[in-house]
Amino acid sequence: MRVLIVEDEPYLAEAIRDGLRLEAIAADVAGDGDTALELLSINAYDIAVLDRDIPGPSGDEIARRIVASGSGMPILMLTAADRLDDKASGFGLGADDYLTKPFDMRELVLRLRALDRRRAHSRPPVREIAGLRVDPFRREVYRDGRYVPLTRKQFAVLEVLVAAEGGVVSAEELLERAWDENADPFTNAVRITVSALRKRLGEPAIIATVAGVGYRIETAAGARS
Repeated sequence: MRVLIVEDEPYLAEAIRDGLRLEAIAADVAGDGDTALELLSINAYDIAVLDRDIPGPSGDEIARRIVASGSGMPILMLTAADRLDDKASGFGLGADDYLTKPFDMRELVLRLRALDRRRAHSRPPVREIAGLRVDPFRREVYRDGRYVPLTRKQFAVLEVLVAAEGGVVSAEELLERAWDENADPFTNAVRITVSALRKRLGEPAIIATVAGVGYRIETAAGARS
C-alpha cells in the first residue's frame, strides 16, 4: 500500500510516515496543498490522508479534486476539530473516514487497512493464493501452514503480488507501490527484495519472473527464478 500524507506540521507528518513504514506501508509527505497536488499528478496512491487546514489549496480543495478525478481513491481526513458539524462537512466533501488529533498510531493503521480493503471491492482481509496465506492486519504470512517471517519490505512486495491474483506486476509498479518517492528508479532493490523473498518462502519457488515484464505469483508448481 502507498499513502500520501498531507500534513503541515513537520514533526507529526514525519511521525506518521515513520509509523506507517514500520507497518510496511509506503508513505510520501506533502506539507502544503500545492505539493500534494503535484505528488497526486505524478504518483499512484492507494489512500490520501488529508489535514484540512494546510497552506495553499486546503485539504478540502484537495479532497474535491480527488473526488472529481474519478480515481476512487479513499480519503481519510485529519483534524483538530471534533465537532459533529466539522465531520459532517468533511464527509460531504467526499471523505471516507475521519480521525481527530491527537490519535493513536495503531488506530490510523487499522483505519487505513480497512479503507484499502474496501477500495479493493471488499476483498477478504486475509488473502490466500497457491498455499499462501497473507494477513495484512497481523502482518503474518504462512505457506502451507508454515509461518514465514518476512522483513517489512518483503511483506510489502508480497502484498502487491498477492493482490494481483496471479497477474504480472512490473518492477516499476512494485517500486511505485512498495517504496516511497525517495526510491531511485534505477535501483536494483526490487530484484534483490524479490530474490530474498523467494528464499524466505522456500521451495518450490512460488514467485515467477516473466522475462522483460515483471513478476507474478505462480499458481502451479515450478516457478522460474
